[in-house]
Amino acid sequence: MMRRGERRSAGQARPGVRQAVLVALSAMTVTMMLAACDAGGAGDAGAVASASAQGGANAAAGASAIAAPRHAGASVSAAPEAASAVRIAGHDAGQSRAQVYESVRQMTALGKQLFFDASLSGSGKLACASCHSPEHGFAPANALSVQLGGSDMHRTGLRAAPTLKYLQAVPAFAEHYHESDDEGDESVDAGPTGGLTWDGRVDRGGEQARIPLLSSFEMGSTPAKVTAAVKAAPYADAFRAAFGEHIFDNDDAAFKAVLQALETFEQTPEVFYPYTSKYDAYLAGKARLTPAELRGLQLFNDEQKGNCASCHISQRTRDGAPPQFSDFGLIAIGVPRNRALPVNRDPRFYDLGACGPERTDLKGRDEFCGLFRTPTVRNVALKKSFFHNGIYHSLEQAVRFYAERDTNPAKFYPVSKGKVQKFDDLPQRYWGNLNTDAPFDRKPGDKPVLDEAEIKDVVAFLKTLTDGYQAPGALVHVATTGAAAN
Repeated sequence: MMRRGERRSAGQARPGVRQAVLVALSAMTVTMMLAACDAGGAGDAGAVASASAQGGANAAAGASAIAAPRHAGASVSAAPEAASAVRIAGHDAGQSRAQVYESVRQMTALGKQLFFDASLSGSGKLACASCHSPEHGFAPANALSVQLGGSDMHRTGLRAAPTLKYLQAVPAFAEHYHESDDEGDESVDAGPTGGLTWDGRVDRGGEQARIPLLSSFEMGSTPAKVTAAVKAAPYADAFRAAFGEHIFDNDDAAFKAVLQALETFEQTPEVFYPYTSKYDAYLAGKARLTPAELRGLQLFNDEQKGNCASCHISQRTRDGAPPQFSDFGLIAIGVPRNRALPVNRDPRFYDLGACGPERTDLKGRDEFCGLFRTPTVRNVALKKSFFHNGIYHSLEQAVRFYAERDTNPAKFYPVSKGKVQKFDDLPQRYWGNLNTDAPFDRKPGDKPVLDEAEIKDVVAFLKTLTDGYQAPGALVHVATTGAAAN
């Protein structure tokens, strides 16, 4: 199995062949769906929905989402998912083209209302937006390591709430993700890659939304409670119009419709993947980086320095799509144990990521223990907690951990009887899974790959990845139209 850092040189874009395949899938799915609508064939539309449920539409949505900034009609990228939504809810799938796009519009609007509706939770106090604040890159607005929830709003979970932005291109989870640097033979095994959540255990936005809705320490609800809440909501009639007059007759069908509406909303390009950062403008030749930002970019890309871009890809893809700043891989980096988490009061408990406890299908597979999915660093400057357990609360701390994990381990891990207890949140039997590529290739006493001035420069660059950049004067147009598309 290839180590994550070996998959490509720093900053190199994901091979264009995969992008081309995804775009083709997207176009094919849209074409099939609309063809079914034109023919009035509910059976054909149902076939598309079935294929979509098996994962095809997830790849297609990712492809059209990447392409979205290059096309004026980007918002229709949610259309492939809409077909399965209509079928799940039992609504008439024999629709015209205009009706298909109207269904997408309706579900997007409903999804937005559901996203901000706290009545869906068991406590009636927690909405999706409570942990995924639009003003903070759809990550938490506070600096808690993990968020509070449950029926009494005092329960805590295992992990920090991740961003919901820029998830449209995440591939379905694969134990062995194959790609290569040429455009033909995808023979390089990049190891476990893809899936949503920190451990990659689901592949679609709707399945991701199901997790917090039903989790006892998050929203703590049930399909029946969610259905009752939506039925009593001001938008109940709009929900019936979108999913059928009898949608509330069956709790499971209504709950699936809720999940599909949330998924459709979370594919809104201008909201969830707008590509309006200063760095996007810079790539388009519409903005200039400051000297500190340029130094930070160079350090970010340099394989002998930060080597950040080996996992957080910073260059456009070969077909010109904006960088996602993640290779979507699952990797073990030995983040220190967060002893502030109640669950960690039990010295026998370990959050092992892909091999459990939240993910169960890889339980007992030692090679997956300690692995967590690499998140995008777009909008990372808006976050207030970092890594899967929220152990750090500033970008500087997070970057310093990367730079000095192995050269100055006493800064990060407890010291007992004069000995550093390194990798204290991962049992030693799994240490073979830990990444040892740069900057994790040094030993105590070596010079760190980044000094304090360089850490500040990397942070300065990371701040250019925040969406909503407003350039001075004539460059204001960049922030409103998505200049990364040019």
